[in-house]
Amino acid sequence: MHPYLTANRATVVAVLSEPPSPDGAELRALAAQVDALEVRADLVGDLDPHWLRQHFPGTLIYALRSVEEGGQFSGDDRHRHARLRAAAQAYDQVDLESARDLTSEILAVVPASRRRLSRHVGQPAELDALTMIVDQMSETPAALYVLSIDATAAEDAIAVVALLIAAKRSDLTAFATGLAGTWTRILAPWLGAPVVFGQVGTGGQPGFPTVAHLQMDYGLPELAPLHCLYGIVGRSPRRSASPRLHNRAYRMLGVPALYLPFFTGDLERFWRILLPALDAANLPLRGLTIVTPFKERVMSLVASPSAAAAHCGAANVAWRVDDTWAADTTDTSIVAALAAHGIDPSGHRTAVVGCGAAGRAVAAALALAGAEVFLVNRSWERGELAERLLALPFVPLADFSPVGFTLLIHATPLTDRLPLSLTGLSRDATVLELVYTDTTTPLIHEASLRGLSTVDGWQVLAAEVALQFQRMTGLTMPPSAAIDGAASIRDFEHSWKEESR
Repeated sequence: MHPYLTANRATVVAVLSEPPSPDGAELRALAAQVDALEVRADLVGDLDPHWLRQHFPGTLIYALRSVEEGGQFSGDDRHRHARLRAAAQAYDQVDLESARDLTSEILAVVPASRRRLSRHVGQPAELDALTMIVDQMSETPAALYVLSIDATAAEDAIAVVALLIAAKRSDLTAFATGLAGTWTRILAPWLGAPVVFGQVGTGGQPGFPTVAHLQMDYGLPELAPLHCLYGIVGRSPRRSASPRLHNRAYRMLGVPALYLPFFTGDLERFWRILLPALDAANLPLRGLTIVTPFKERVMSLVASPSAAAAHCGAANVAWRVDDTWAADTTDTSIVAALAAHGIDPSGHRTAVVGCGAAGRAVAAALALAGAEVFLVNRSWERGELAERLLALPFVPLADFSPVGFTLLIHATPLTDRLPLSLTGLSRDATVLELVYTDTTTPLIHEASLRGLSTVDGWQVLAAEVALQFQRMTGLTMPPSAAIDGAASIRDFEHSWKEESR
């Protein structure tokens, strides 16, 4: 374990990238949650600093991000420097871009103790190049140095992690931007970076976590001891509730780990580059939740798939066993979700709508539990593949009728409209939605109107995450971490959506 990976606290900087409300309510709410407020003047304009101080008593930071550095300011240097000089009279810190603001005039009005020097590299970069940039920036004294790079995949962002580990500096933060860089923003404080940035409100920049998510999903600003990493990997992991549930359980059990979202378009490349790089950094990645479209592809990367994963040809969780990887499918936890509602699938005439990796795993688990399972899918190709793998009957969606079924499982990502008609479904039937959303889905709404028993995606999530946690860590997830945690996310996401309208 690195000597600087110890219990500590990060400084949280809230970034204001949208104009605040006239009454400043959101700024007052931030006062007890964050240490500093960064005003992105290129996005919100030059706000009255006296008004800001009436609503936010913490440190005020002024930033005028140029288009060359990923911002929106496109004026000339004369106009830019005039705004920076004016900000220096009222703000506690002023962000100076090392490529254009280090003139003698600007440095004279912004003393070193109030300078934040920044540089954004608009492309992935190697460690040597980043080290050289930091060395050049450090020639100008400042309170904090901020370096960011672009990344299109999680594995392209490893250079900033290597930089922080090699530099071991308490005045430097480095991270990658965009969805692929989210994990580096969150991890940076554990690697010695003194600050972590979070968007104010609902947030608008992809990959830039909000203040609320930093706190609720990752436990920031507190920095618990850290020995290893876990995470979720896919092309859209940012909407997953898994980070909050896993990290909540780690904190409750005292597990020195952090669960992060990894965005990539190439699982094999991710596996080949990021895993050994994190091993070299003494931060091994010990387990992963696998999401679409990688559930089938991960099977070729692991040495020990479970019988259930092999049966349905897909896995959604992988974990290390010594020097190799094992994998399983926890979509089978649907049986536990049903049991929590007093439903034994044995003997139920069951339709599983959706023959992707999740649908196949669900169908296999229900058949093993004694249900009479029928596979239903829109496309023939995927439906017939599931039929061959599972030896279960397949019915094309266009020909399917719910008449006589007592258990209907929806396992497709369609949540904005009814995936099929419920007309003819038995009055004592149960409808289960596999995907969770921040509001009641049309399927669950329609089933409730018909008086049918329902199990929503959040209830399935609680059972599934608990099983994934056990596979990855060998420990039992506290029930409150899964059930209460899922409920808190559902309520938060719903209120977030309402506030953003």
